[in-house]
Order: sequence, then structure tokens, then C-alpha cells
Amino acid sequence: MDRKEFVEKLFARAREKAGDAPDFACEACFGSNEEFEVQVKNGEIYQYNVSDNGGLGFRALVNGKMGYASTQILDEAAVDMLVDGALENAALVESEDEQFIFGGSERYPALKLYEPRLEAIDAAKKIEMAKELERLTLRQDPRIAQVEDCALFSTRAESAMVNSKGLDVSAKGNLLGGYVAVVARDGEKVNTGFKVFFTMNPDEIDLEKAAREAAQEALDGLDAVQAESGTYRVLLRNDVAATLLATFSGVFSADNAQRGLSRLKDREGEDIASACVTLMDDPHLEGSAASTPFDGEGVATVPKAVIEAGRLNTLLHNLKTANKQGVQTTANASRPGYAAPVGVAPTNFYFKPSGTDFEGMLEALGDGLLITELQGMHAGANPITGDFSLAAKGFRVRGGRKAEAVAQITIAGNFYEVLKDVEAVGGDLEFRAPGGSCFGSPSVLVKRLSVAGK
Repeated sequence: MDRKEFVEKLFARAREKAGDAPDFACEACFGSNEEFEVQVKNGEIYQYNVSDNGGLGFRALVNGKMGYASTQILDEAAVDMLVDGALENAALVESEDEQFIFGGSERYPALKLYEPRLEAIDAAKKIEMAKELERLTLRQDPRIAQVEDCALFSTRAESAMVNSKGLDVSAKGNLLGGYVAVVARDGEKVNTGFKVFFTMNPDEIDLEKAAREAAQEALDGLDAVQAESGTYRVLLRNDVAATLLATFSGVFSADNAQRGLSRLKDREGEDIASACVTLMDDPHLEGSAASTPFDGEGVATVPKAVIEAGRLNTLLHNLKTANKQGVQTTANASRPGYAAPVGVAPTNFYFKPSGTDFEGMLEALGDGLLITELQGMHAGANPITGDFSLAAKGFRVRGGRKAEAVAQITIAGNFYEVLKDVEAVGGDLEFRAPGGSCFGSPSVLVKRLSVAGK
């Protein structure tokens, strides 16, 4: 059964079984995702995965309650299964929060989310690229003992939403990326390095750069020493700052705030960060897999400054949370998959960069610590209180220059306090973690963090 015919039968059956419910509305969300990944080791294919997943998520609003059901098969049997499942699910809902099915925005942005040239890179080429990345990494230095992991991956995703109120929107996107993890060894000294990259633009693929940066990270830490315990001014490298933002991004969710899981509830309009901090959520960012013309409820997306010059402008909302707070949705409704319920999540979430390059940020630091790696994010960070205590690596910085590498240290602080203690934000914006949300940051100079070492 084709998709259009299936939806017509689905909506008609749902209307019939919902009876005389005055608020009845329903929605179908289609999703498909093609994924490819090849891992190589010692010049040979180590693992090879190709998947093509897709299906339809259905939700129905009946008597003020929202029910969900999903299927991977579009046939006559699935029609009744979806309708019965969604209506039964709705009947079990105990929450009194008002629910919404959205009829559509006036206009939607035209975004370039799909790059046809990526499709021209076939499996054989991706395998060769993965092998080349491994070869290039091993050639960087005689002390590169081995490549632990090396892979090329690609994804292509399509989504569409149709509902009984007239909404009909769709989008598709793709990207290609890779990663390499290396081990450097010099006598008894051992250290690791890692680099990940992803892009929609084939012209931006630079395997040599990825190999060089992964190898250099491993080599730089071979002679690491343990820093002395104390309180330091700290420069968080761009990838580290992005990782910290990703870990605590949930504090900016209105849903979390309304449930008492964020300290930012009812603090819109307050200064919660240093004046040099502007935090953007930009669903229109060019070249990102997280960019989207509409959110998980079909609302047209817009870029917004969540924090602007230190002041909290807004939390991230979907229709439900916005209604509870009496504000407009920020179009941050999230549905990670066609079968997922509606939540709240950022799109491209990042600290806005300045014009200061990395070397300028080192000079601004003067004397302190440069942190280049954090470990233990899941165990050592509390996303509700903002507290963190994390294993770290990096460098001592003296007179604005990198000095000896440091390792076996722990940095501790509180994310809310870090926002207030930012002294400067760099210009070297970098994004991490492709997928439903992308997190980015330039290097960030922090006034003080506690360091446990020797």
C-alpha cells in the first residue's frame, strides 16, 4: 500500500473509532534512515555495517489525551493496529497537561540539507578512504604504535509529517564522516589520541588533517606529568567546551525546568552568564545534519539566542511547555525517531564565537591550564545540579604558550558557575556529535576551576 493511501485509511479509521470526541486530531510521522559504516584494521575490513530502517509513527489526540503507536509495515492490518494502539495508549494517560497537534506554519525556510555529491561516494570508495585514513595516521610518526579504531560512516535520513489538521511537511538530509583512535608509544610511555570529523561537503574531507591531529594528540601526551592540586584559570579547548555544553544542555529545556530538573526555571530575563557569553540554537545552520526547517511537531524553526550577552532570553519549548508557561514555542519539539514521543531538544546548540583565534586565547590565559580531554561524563557530571568532577588531560600554559603536558588530574566545578566565570570566548568554533542535536563551541577561558593532582 502506498503512503498516501495508507494515511487516508488510517485517518478515516481513527476518526471512526474515536467516535464523537470533539477535540479529535491525528498525525502520521514517517522516518527512514540509511546508515553505512566500515571499520578497518591493519589495512583490512574489520567490521562492515549497512542498515536501512524506517517506519511510521502515529499519534491521536482524544479527549485531551495523546496516544502513540508505530509500525514498520504499511498494510491493512497495520491500520487497525495503529489506531487501536494509539487510542488504548491515550486512555491510560494520567497527565493533565494540554496536548497539541499543530496545523502548520505560514511558511517554512528553504534549507540545503541534502548533498547529492555524497551519494556519488560509493561503498568501495568509502572503504578505500577508511584504509587511507589508517595508513596516513600510521605514517605520522614512528612512535605511533597502532591504530585502535578507524572508520568511515555515512547517513541519509528522510522525514515527513502529515496530520488531520492540514500539516504536510517533509525533509531529507545526509552526511559523511569518519574517526580514528591511535596509540603512541615511546619506551614505557603510552598515550592515546582521537579525532572525529563529519561534513555535508565532500570538498571539506581532509583525511591527512584528521590523521595528523589524532596522532599529534597522542604524541603530545607521552611526556605528561601530574599537575599540582589547586585552583587554576583554565582554557577549555573547543571540543572540550562543546562536550561540557552537551552534557548540561538539558538545563535549558523548559520541560526539565517545569519538572524541577533545572535551576533555570522562571529565570528568563536574568543575567545567568558572563557578558561575553551568547548561546545560540540555530536550526538553519548550513552544513549541519541537525538543521531542520520544522521541529518534531511541524512548527517552522527559527534561530534564537537562548543566552544573549549573559542574559537568559528563553528556555527551549515545544507546544506543550510553551502553553504551560504562557509563551510562544521556540520550535524545539523533538522526535528522535518516528516511534518516539514528542520531547524538547536543541538543534545546533553552540556558544557564539568571537574574533580571537586559539593562539590569542592562550595569550589571554597567560598562566594556567589548557584542558584538551575530559573523561567520565556520565558518572562524573550531575545534569540537574550542574556539578561535575571529571578526569582530564591537557597542558600547563606559561606566558601564553603551551608547556608540559599534564594528565592524571581531575577538574571539578559547577556548570552554572562556569557560565558566570567565563572571561573570554574564542573564535575557533567546532561542532561535535552529529545526529539529532549538534553541540559546538569555541575555546572558552574560565576564571577558575578546582584541579586535583599531586
